[in-house]
Amino acid sequence: MLAACTLTLRQLTDPAFLAPLAKGLLGAVAVFAGLALLAAWGTSALAGGTGWLATAAATFGGLLTLGLAYWLFIPAMLAISGLFLDPVAGAVERRFYPGLPPARGASLGAQIGFNLKLGLVMAVLSLLALPLVFFAAPFGAVAFWLISTVALGHGLFEGVAQRRMTVEAARALRRGREWRVLGLGAVLATLALVPIVNLLVPVLGTAAMTHLLHRG
Repeated sequence: MLAACTLTLRQLTDPAFLAPLAKGLLGAVAVFAGLALLAAWGTSALAGGTGWLATAAATFGGLLTLGLAYWLFIPAMLAISGLFLDPVAGAVERRFYPGLPPARGASLGAQIGFNLKLGLVMAVLSLLALPLVFFAAPFGAVAFWLISTVALGHGLFEGVAQRRMTVEAARALRRGREWRVLGLGAVLATLALVPIVNLLVPVLGTAAMTHLLHRG
């Protein structure tokens, strides 16, 4: 696990890694901005669409959704992780594992379905844990961290593995390395709590899980 983290950090300045890193970062920013704009438009429409009340409602909706987007960031990024997972994993493999054959695993449809299902499940669990933040903040934070640990660990490892095997085989391999996967998931979940840094977590996590896949 330590080697996976160290090798990932070493590649941050690799030119081949910068493009997928930028794509993942832009995707994260787009998720945040899209959710905020959608909520602002919706609250403005409910308030009548014009006047100071609509403006205030739109502003409040945008601010509220920024907070909610922070809470739902990991589920949203897991749902769209397929957009940058392959370029990131490919960049890692070209540099550190050049002898590997071309990646031919689960179908694109199966991978997209897996990502969407995982993102949806985590979003539901995160929303269920949200009330704890208001009534028992420490328990809410711990619950969110545990959910994130499992989701990031399982989701990113299986997503990377599915590039080279079926969905079922990826799940079986993940179960065989459960503690290492969860250990790395815990590191990523901790980083995900840090603003700005959390935008890089999906890409860094994909790279680290690629190392974990090939190094065991």
